[in-house]
Amino acid sequence: MIEAHDVTVRLAGKRIVSGIDFEARPGEISAIVGPNGSGKTTFLKALSGDLGYDGSIVINGREVSATRPVEAATMRAVLPQATSLAFPFTVHEIVRLGLVGGRSGVLAGETERLPERALAKVDLDGFSGRFYQELSGGEQQRVQLARVLCQVWAPVLDGKPRYLFLDEPVSSLDVKHQLIIMNIARDFAKRGGGVITILHDLNLTAMYADRIFVMHRGTLAAAGTPAAVLSDSLIEKVFDCRMRVGVLPSGDVPFGDVPFVLPQSVAM
Repeated sequence: MIEAHDVTVRLAGKRIVSGIDFEARPGEISAIVGPNGSGKTTFLKALSGDLGYDGSIVINGREVSATRPVEAATMRAVLPQATSLAFPFTVHEIVRLGLVGGRSGVLAGETERLPERALAKVDLDGFSGRFYQELSGGEQQRVQLARVLCQVWAPVLDGKPRYLFLDEPVSSLDVKHQLIIMNIARDFAKRGGGVITILHDLNLTAMYADRIFVMHRGTLAAAGTPAAVLSDSLIEKVFDCRMRVGVLPSGDVPFGDVPFVLPQSVAM
């Protein structure tokens, strides 16, 4: 489990995240939503150990700030919002970087095949020899996800859950590949791991997230299940626009009673 208590993050002396309590459980997708500039990425970086913080963040019983990077790499893998490369790496070379820690969780004889399996999983079968810079933005995003998956291929290692930190993993993707990536996240959670992801599409969030954490001006505005959190009043308060939230009956979708936002109802 990931538990955060009274977390505050300052950058260049400015408070970006203030006093947040947060809990992400293995077996679940925890989605962080909120408008641009609300502190989502900063908070995710604190959770993953990439930024310093005040307060407490504990992963599987260990304080993140006291965990060595090599140890943290066995517990979680991070997909950043954007990744730039200056050298002409092939897709295969990039995905193999996920194996550097040596704790993917597969049998030793299967390690060499893992990059190809990861690429197939993100619908990039046959891309191994391509140069990364020649790919579209969406394809590059999926290559990076394949790398991250190699790092924590087994969602549970030595009896402890592992975690995927995904910062806007579907931002550059078409609808088909958005669903593929979110299904990968769901499968990782179903097999015992945990997923913490930043999303902007509220309808996609409602379909896949077990719990939603809504950030607003560096604080936590709401937290709970999609049905409990997504409401007309919350969207107006946090996103500064009026939208109507409906609910799909459980018989119409395989996910139960799922709230949805009607874009046609928007009013500024």
